[in-house]
Amino acid sequence: MTAKPPTTEPHLERPGPAEFRDPLVRREMTKAAVWFGIGIAILGVIVLGQPLLLIVGGVIFAVFLDGGARLLARYLPIPRPWRLVLVLVHGFGFLAWVVWFAGTTIAAQFEALRAVVTAQFDRLMDFAASLGLVDGQTGNWRSEVLGGVGRLTSAVGSVIGAVASVIAMIVIGIFLASEPRLYDRGIAWMLPLRARAGFYRIAEHVGFTLRRLLFGRLIGMVFEGLFTWFLLKAGGVPMAGLLGLVTGVLAFIPNIGAIVSGVLMIAVGFSAGYGHGIWCIVVYFLVHNIDAYLVVPFVARRTVDLAPAVLLAMQLLMAALFGILGVLFADPILATLKVVLVDLSRQHAAEEGEEPALVAPDAAIAAAGPAAPAAAPSAAAAPASAAGPAKRRRGRSSGCAPRS
Repeated sequence: MTAKPPTTEPHLERPGPAEFRDPLVRREMTKAAVWFGIGIAILGVIVLGQPLLLIVGGVIFAVFLDGGARLLARYLPIPRPWRLVLVLVHGFGFLAWVVWFAGTTIAAQFEALRAVVTAQFDRLMDFAASLGLVDGQTGNWRSEVLGGVGRLTSAVGSVIGAVASVIAMIVIGIFLASEPRLYDRGIAWMLPLRARAGFYRIAEHVGFTLRRLLFGRLIGMVFEGLFTWFLLKAGGVPMAGLLGLVTGVLAFIPNIGAIVSGVLMIAVGFSAGYGHGIWCIVVYFLVHNIDAYLVVPFVARRTVDLAPAVLLAMQLLMAALFGILGVLFADPILATLKVVLVDLSRQHAAEEGEEPALVAPDAAIAAAGPAAPAAAPSAAAAPASAAGPAKRRRGRSSGCAPRS
């Protein structure tokens, strides 16, 4: 008598979500964790943008302090803490001298600057309305544009509203500059062992680049501020000290800072007369051309070279996301991203054994012309030994054995 076949299929036990020893579950959980972590990181950057930018500001201040301590090490063979104290004392001493020497005069000129800019803006809108370019209702334009100018002058002239943020950045910068290796090791401890050597190399490269970049920015700020003040003072332009200070501070922000300082300078010049206005235009182009063709190229040869269009796009993006702090720190953040990407690309190329290839645009255009098909058969008929290094797909070296 034959046995009847079972009426139901046999039940097979498969790994469930709690069985983390199974390779399939581990792989899927890893993928889910990575995507979930990326989403949380993006959300955290958007929600916690202001605190993160304060931390970035502290790191930038630490780079300033570290650069000053390294500079003093060339001339003073004393321990690093004492060199750091000297940098802090001289830096804050200089700021205190500026506030004591010119603080009252400059503070009194801020309200005059705001009144001058308001009057010049109204005159410009009236002139545009007489030409039929606007409808004559300048209330919204005036409130938006002059509101931004007012916030700018208030931010430059007074730090009372931002004193807590400034103190936080200073404290973070002092702690980071006093023990930089301690924090490097703390971040590296959260990385796998195989990635720590690369992290130390990238961190050293980023620190070197930021020191040179910020030192160049400091040179540009001092040059533009002093040169603007001297030329405006020589031309008899009112509020020359204030305009020099604003120009020097805004020189930290490439592209946008030069435009804003130029608009303020020209508005003040024309408020005193057409001769002063023309002189302010001459001073603006003279200062910024000397800075663009002498100071900036000298600094760019010794640090990372940022494309102006990419930098401006980064500033606009950071301004939309994080406001004025995003604009201030867009330059160092972009330089850091470029250094990290270039270092990782070189490391990947070294691991793959790929040599950098130089592609000439003229040769590429000529190769795409009518003469290229005629040369193709002769190249194809050449022996493989004379063809040079063969092309291969990126991602796996030709010397690596395939995985089992």
